[in-house]
Amino acid sequence: MCGIVGYIGSKKSSPILINGLYKLEYRGYDSCGITTIEGKNLLNLKTKGRVANLDELVTKTNPNGFIGIGHTRWATHGKPSDENSHPHMDNSNTFSVVHNGIIENYLEIKNFLLENGYKFLSQTDTEVIPNLIHYYYKQTNDFLTAVQKACDDFKGAYALEILCKDFTDRIIVVRKDSPLVIGKGVEENYICSDIPAVLSYTRDFYLLNDKEYVEIYKDKINFYDSNLKPITKELKNIDWDASAAEKEGFEHYMLKEIFEQPKSIRETIGSRLPADGSVNLDEVTFTKEYLQSLNKIYLVACGTAMHAGLVGKIAIENLANISCEVDIASEFRYRNPIIDEKTLVILISQSGETADTIAALKLAKSKGAKTFAITNVIGSGISREADYTLYTHAGPEIAVASTKAYTSQVVLLNIVAIYFAEVLGKTVTENLKSEILKLPESIETIFKDSELIENFVKDIYKEHDIFFLGRGVDYAVSLEGSLKLKEISYIHSDAYAAGELKHGPIALIENDVTVITTITDENIMEKTLSNVQEVVTRGAKTLIITNQELPNTKFDYVIKIPKTSVTLSPILSVIPLQLISYYAAIHKELDVDKPRNLAKSVTVE
Repeated sequence: MCGIVGYIGSKKSSPILINGLYKLEYRGYDSCGITTIEGKNLLNLKTKGRVANLDELVTKTNPNGFIGIGHTRWATHGKPSDENSHPHMDNSNTFSVVHNGIIENYLEIKNFLLENGYKFLSQTDTEVIPNLIHYYYKQTNDFLTAVQKACDDFKGAYALEILCKDFTDRIIVVRKDSPLVIGKGVEENYICSDIPAVLSYTRDFYLLNDKEYVEIYKDKINFYDSNLKPITKELKNIDWDASAAEKEGFEHYMLKEIFEQPKSIRETIGSRLPADGSVNLDEVTFTKEYLQSLNKIYLVACGTAMHAGLVGKIAIENLANISCEVDIASEFRYRNPIIDEKTLVILISQSGETADTIAALKLAKSKGAKTFAITNVIGSGISREADYTLYTHAGPEIAVASTKAYTSQVVLLNIVAIYFAEVLGKTVTENLKSEILKLPESIETIFKDSELIENFVKDIYKEHDIFFLGRGVDYAVSLEGSLKLKEISYIHSDAYAAGELKHGPIALIENDVTVITTITDENIMEKTLSNVQEVVTRGAKTLIITNQELPNTKFDYVIKIPKTSVTLSPILSVIPLQLISYYAAIHKELDVDKPRNLAKSVTVE
């Protein structure tokens, strides 16, 4: 959701802030703004709408300050408006703050501040932050101490950047349950919620833990723990190519990321799957005794990552014979799941900052379970909290609708399933490993059918309802295809296990309704074809995505994909589904990379 940037150095800050905000547009937002220090005063510029609107305002105003903070806001408290946009200032215009997250007790704090003479101009929870800092600043006359005292009063999640007009040589930042990193340069430093925002300036980053306070100057950075005791931090080099966050000739980031999947899968496989040896997961050291002791594995995630978990469940159960349960992270904590030391909880998140998933992780740890994170972002919250972490190597994923992160997650979950089986001494065919290694080449062959896929979309993009069918692992990928279509084309779609069709959903099938069916498991092909025949009989238009040789049954469209093992097939069958969603949004002239109401990283519950 909301994005943060900051700069301090010898260059004009406003162009750097605006550039960073443009790079954060993929996160989803409805307003934006910056504050710079101009002489001894704070200049606050903000507006409802896109960064382009802010860019025009900044160009007209032409700030010259060398220090600044910026923000893209996604409304939680208060409607999108100029007044509710960040940054927010206190009544005296001494402090300016940008904030990601939610202050859960803001009404209590607001009432306290009202009783002490403060006034409020917005409907946001954020506006209490600069005013409470000012309240403590009057008592202490110390910038850092005032920030700490205010943060001790906050309940909820926050990543904060704070400027003070009385201290024009520094920015103070702090985070709790919301991402924030510091990029180190030469005689300049950067702040961001997402690394791609400043990746063109530096690849050296400090990763912050909860309740760590930082004073950032242009030539030094001071780190403190929650009690303001000085600490040291390790500088990490993030090995991402800055050009990976650019479009490189593609019309949209989403299309670029779809076509990057062969590369992201190759890099996720890396050296983990030697052709002539056992799976190599240096970061993970499970023993045979531990795996044998498990009663259950939970795979916990949200949205697309949860759909990857559904495939992971089938792979782990088939190969390692360990019972698995897939849980939606936002539901997990609230149903009192049965967790103990004989439970392993695998948490899947592209960003590693999904609030619901981190909350599920903390619950699992509190009950004695081991936790195992699969994420795409080094140093993210989930990776720092989990007992074990494996990284997908998908690189920056800019489009809101996830594509290459999903296929990388499914690949990695299959590798984990093989690893579990090998540790347990179970037989895993070398053929499965070789098929994983062939996946990038197989995906590239599917891209050759892009024209056929687009022709199908030209037939259906104006429809209001589309249905997806599949059985087993094909049902899991149908859920993902349906989600993609909803996310970026705004076409209502539902996915059903094909065998459930006759238990109610078939009532929705009528003449010319489109039904998309995935068939990759030969063991249940005939059953699925029987279900599809039911919709054909009722006049539905049909698209079949398959790696099987189908009998002479009349379908409107058939897309053939390469054959592979059942639990790997979603990596291939999802490619046409991703392209269907993309082309549908294109033909509807929608904003593919930034669909309405959605955010890339959901850092609030």
